[in-house]
Amino acid sequence: MLCALEIRDMLIIDHLELSFRPGLNVLTGETGAGKSILLDSLGFVLGWRGRADLVRQGAAQGEVMAEFHLPQGHSAHRVLEEAGLPGGEELILRQVNTAEGRKTAWVNDRRCSGEVLRALSETLLELHGQHDDRGLLNPRGHRGMLDAYAGLAPLLAATRGTWTAAAAARKSVETARAALDAIRAEEDFLRHSVAELDKLDPQPGEDGALDARRRQMQGAERIRGDVARAHGLLTEGAEAAMGEAQRWLDGAADADGADLDESLAALSRAMIELGDAQDGVARVLEHLEFDPSELEACEERLFAIHALAHKLDVLPDELGSYAGDLRQRLAALDAGDQDLEGREAILREAESAYEAAAAALSAGRKESAGALDLAVMAELAPLKMERAVFATQVTEAQPGPEGRDAVAFSVATNPGAPSGPLNKIASGGELSRFLLALKVCLRGDDGTQTLIFDEIDRGVGGATADAVGRRLAALADGGQVLVVTHSPQVAAQGAHHWRVQKQVTDGVTLSTVVPLDQDERTDEIARMISGDTITAEARAAARSLLTG
Repeated sequence: MLCALEIRDMLIIDHLELSFRPGLNVLTGETGAGKSILLDSLGFVLGWRGRADLVRQGAAQGEVMAEFHLPQGHSAHRVLEEAGLPGGEELILRQVNTAEGRKTAWVNDRRCSGEVLRALSETLLELHGQHDDRGLLNPRGHRGMLDAYAGLAPLLAATRGTWTAAAAARKSVETARAALDAIRAEEDFLRHSVAELDKLDPQPGEDGALDARRRQMQGAERIRGDVARAHGLLTEGAEAAMGEAQRWLDGAADADGADLDESLAALSRAMIELGDAQDGVARVLEHLEFDPSELEACEERLFAIHALAHKLDVLPDELGSYAGDLRQRLAALDAGDQDLEGREAILREAESAYEAAAAALSAGRKESAGALDLAVMAELAPLKMERAVFATQVTEAQPGPEGRDAVAFSVATNPGAPSGPLNKIASGGELSRFLLALKVCLRGDDGTQTLIFDEIDRGVGGATADAVGRRLAALADGGQVLVVTHSPQVAAQGAHHWRVQKQVTDGVTLSTVVPLDQDERTDEIARMISGDTITAEARAAARSLLTG
């Protein structure tokens, strides 16, 4: 509920403080007195997009403050929580506009953006008038209004839940199918590569070991001939020559005067060393012996490993781990069809659940549409529109989280006349009454929003205006309604009455708002009946309206 509104230096208002109450609050006044300025100022503090030149001429800045009372469970609490703003039963909105056009907004003394103000305004207040494009005249909101009227929140929640589940399942299928298609695109490569790797069966470290063995055999091949020739000389030439020399020296040693003992001893030692040299060279020759076919096989194996590594663009030592990766991808491919089938089954179940929920929601909407039509038609009769036809059209639309229905309110103002959208078919006065009848039906038990009707009674009078006033009073019961009106019949139904008036002080035109007591209300309603000159008859008529 709107409790208070304070305006400073906005257009022709210098300073104005208003305290509003529950029930029907009526604002009256002559044309041009400033009633629209109040609505402009209220829209400004709520973040609505409106006129830019709001600051009073000569003032440095204009400021508007609005105070609301929030009962427990009010939707505004959620907006405040999501925005990280302080909450509570009292909500104070304030916005300042400098003469240069710079705006600054606060919520409960905390800076905030215009988006937050607008989000709060959606929960706090509704404005309806002949040029209303925020509420009932906006077809995009008709489906939500029908759902609220019909109490379809549980079905709507179920439909949203199944839509979310189906969307997640669809995304899962698309992801799995894309991954499977990517693997299938390289299936031939995978199977051929795995077959080659399985056939070659490269082992970890095999490349290095083969290369070392090949180098060893290639080196042995180069030096074995030299070692063999040296071995031949040691075992054949050197040994025979030394043995022959030893025999000759032994024979000569028996002759007198030949001292060969030392030489023979040295030769004997040489024979021993020769034997050691022969044994060492023989061992080397044995070590250098290899099968030439082994070298050929080693080189062929190395070539095969290097060729496959080059083909697959991996290092030779990584062939084994790469083969494991390829086998895993093949396993994923082989299991992919089964996995995809499982995901598709989940998707079919989710889509089936959505179809069932959407169908139940559609059935509820179509059934409730007829009930809403009857309710609105019943409200139109007292508003002197008993010949008009109101219809809630539920048509098929693209499926979405809120079902697969499009909802639009259409009217025909006279029997046999074509029906069409509210704002295309109805005249100003008819439109006002359609809006009022709709709002009465759609209001339900929700009294948490303040409703503002801006001259919604324009174009009607007499008994019709009285019916409009009574509907507004009924709508305000248990809630709060503000109505700007030129109709005495509507004004008389108000629980609280303010007069907007304009006065010139020191050559400056200012607008002010004055709360009226019972006698002042009588005079104001009499003025609305008779004009500037208030007659006794007008006062009598005003008292008659007030006593109802």
